[in-house]
Amino acid sequence: MIGAVPLIVALIAIGLYIFYNRWRDQALRDKPFPEAWQTILEDRLPVFRALTAQEQTRLKQLITFFIARKDFYGCGGLTVTDEMRVTIAAEACLLLLNKDRPVYPKLTAILVYPTAFQVEREQHQGDGTVASGPQGMLGESWGNGRVILSWDDVEKGVRDFTDGHNVVLHEFAHQLDAESGSTNGAPPLWRNSYAAWARVFTENFEDLGARSFSGLKTVMDDYGTTNPAEFFAVATETFFEKPHQLAKHRPELYEELKTYYQIDPRDWHS
Repeated sequence: MIGAVPLIVALIAIGLYIFYNRWRDQALRDKPFPEAWQTILEDRLPVFRALTAQEQTRLKQLITFFIARKDFYGCGGLTVTDEMRVTIAAEACLLLLNKDRPVYPKLTAILVYPTAFQVEREQHQGDGTVASGPQGMLGESWGNGRVILSWDDVEKGVRDFTDGHNVVLHEFAHQLDAESGSTNGAPPLWRNSYAAWARVFTENFEDLGARSFSGLKTVMDDYGTTNPAEFFAVATETFFEKPHQLAKHRPELYEELKTYYQIDPRDWHS
């Protein structure tokens, strides 16, 4: 049984911790957005000027929280700059723009390589055997609170925000997915029906696989056929970068994503 004095001390400590967090959050909200960051945002994020004034303010607030609370590490000799931090944070926070939730609470660090990086992976061979060898990666999302990115490919993704390929959107979609406890293509759903989500995503995942196998043209990248988790990540890239095409060719999938992200990117792409 906990004594009265230790219990009071514990309650005071908890109260002070809550007060400090609220004070820190308010201090971040009140902190002016640096002019240098504003310039980077306007230059690097193509859709920023298409956002409403309210959305721009919200995005800048999210970026401030993201950069204050996540550590960036340069790998392979790369020196991380404010341009890199703001660009990565801006794209990652687009996914949270209208979602009333913490800023990737389980994420602690972003590791940035200058170009695609090599990792050891087991690969299934045509004869049924499994071989281990190096594999080039553009990005990777880990369950231990880390995201790894190739800066070269981050730049490619942000340079063309209409091609459906964006490594930051892809890897941070995996971070959202993992918040359910398992990276399986079904993130925690607050507004969507789980039954409708499962039906729509399963039907579209299977259809993408069938069309890809038949060599038919698809609005989504074939990498989405890998597994349900990759399907959700690729669908997210397509939703934000090719919204009109996705809404036309996969309307139910588009509506599920619109409800989940609480945003309609068609407003940004005239």
